[in-house]
Amino acid sequence: MSQVFHRSTNTIARVSIFGAIFIIAGLLALAAEVSRSPWVTEAQVAREQPIQFSHERHVAGNGIDCRYCHTSVEKSSFAGIPPTKTCMNCHSQIFADSPFLEPVRASFRTGESIRWTRVHDLSDFVYFDHSIHINKGVGCTTCHGPVDRMPLMWQESSLQMEWCLDCHREPERFVRPRGEVFNVDYVPPADQLALGRQLVAEYQIQRLTSCSTCHR
Repeated sequence: MSQVFHRSTNTIARVSIFGAIFIIAGLLALAAEVSRSPWVTEAQVAREQPIQFSHERHVAGNGIDCRYCHTSVEKSSFAGIPPTKTCMNCHSQIFADSPFLEPVRASFRTGESIRWTRVHDLSDFVYFDHSIHINKGVGCTTCHGPVDRMPLMWQESSLQMEWCLDCHREPERFVRPRGEVFNVDYVPPADQLALGRQLVAEYQIQRLTSCSTCHR
């Protein structure tokens, strides 16, 4: 009985199968890269705000400590958005008549809060506590980036689970002395790993990677 298919059909079938495998693998790799990109995570994208508040001006220019505005960051899970009164502590005297700051003055007169756009917005199914991280020696700039060089605020990192796990698995690479947590000019030393291991032991930092740590 003569062959129904030409001999080359076997080769074509093998090439097709392997080709499909490589194409699927390539598409999966592409999807993984896209999911990590700023197009999805919105990292490195400056956010429009009701008032274009400049951390660069207030932190680097005026030397204002993070805790002056984010008052609850050391004792609460939430860093806190400053009330308008905090702004007016200075701006009742400085640039008091600036048209640019009229929304701040209007908020102060009426008692209606300014509707800021949240920049670091974790999913509702993620539990995060600022006070715990600060107490363990995680600096503000470790997660939020160089805020003193941000004329408009943006999300420095992806905030994806793999980014969090990098620190939870190897905290010695990231922690710093508690006295340097709010120092935006802090530069990790050359012996960061040695210092980190010492701080991990001193601050009793655990490598918490179980699901229930963040998903409660």
